[in-house]
Amino acid sequence: MKKQVELVHRIGLAANDAKPASRAALRRAVALITRHGRVAAAEASAARQAGLKCPVFASVAELARQSDLLLVFGGDGTILRAVRESDGCQTALLGINVGRLGFLNAVAASDLPRALQQIWDNDFTIERRPLLAATGRGQGNVIQSLALNEIVISHGAVSRVIELEVSVNGEALTQYRGDGLIVSSPTGSTAYSLSAGGPIISPAAQVFAITPICPHALSNRSVIVNANATVEVKVLSDQLEIIVAADGQMQATLGCGDVVTIRRARRPVRLLHLGGWSFFDTVRRKLHWSGSSV
Repeated sequence: MKKQVELVHRIGLAANDAKPASRAALRRAVALITRHGRVAAAEASAARQAGLKCPVFASVAELARQSDLLLVFGGDGTILRAVRESDGCQTALLGINVGRLGFLNAVAASDLPRALQQIWDNDFTIERRPLLAATGRGQGNVIQSLALNEIVISHGAVSRVIELEVSVNGEALTQYRGDGLIVSSPTGSTAYSLSAGGPIISPAAQVFAITPICPHALSNRSVIVNANATVEVKVLSDQLEIIVAADGQMQATLGCGDVVTIRRARRPVRLLHLGGWSFFDTVRRKLHWSGSSV
């Protein structure tokens, strides 16, 4: 990551407007931004819920295209939604946490004045994080999805073992029997993949993780592959509901013989980090990750 030298004049505001705390934080943000001679704008639903008096855009995609920086108020789910809805726009994002864990949200709402001052002072860096692209067909329906964290193939409402055949760059890897499979980016390594026993991966590593969910073979563990690899997952199970999801959003139902191809997306997402930010410090603080004496 290099320190960014660029003018941040137009700031877009997106939010989880279902959270009352987001509305107060949005109103404060507009006041702080305009007080410093910058322009604030907001997505329509957030502006309506918070009663904002600023330019309004109908969608996050349109808002992002008209902004130098997108501030996203909420939890990690709100960041994932903003990434998904901004549709490949290269406007940088900064998460403002008004949720609980907020691993992707680097700034607490109470620290907003300090954070904005660092931005005015150009005390920040921009990091490019890879997105995952999933393509294929699910029971005849086209699958074309992007994910910042992970692509998951798993059983549906009925908790039964499913069987998946996985290949990497055309070479057979293995057949997994269990509850499903997670293909995660380094960003997603601290999300669902970690809960399933996957490794924590530094965002600087150019790799993806393939992690089975509750595998029926003790030898099945996470496999790390190059971020340029192409991962193909073929459904072998019949007469079972199997779904594919991107960042927790269901994309399609799969049938026996359906293949989902997962690779790095053409465009990354750009995340803004304030001066002094550290991935490993975030891991220690928010995941309570520490060693212990024996």
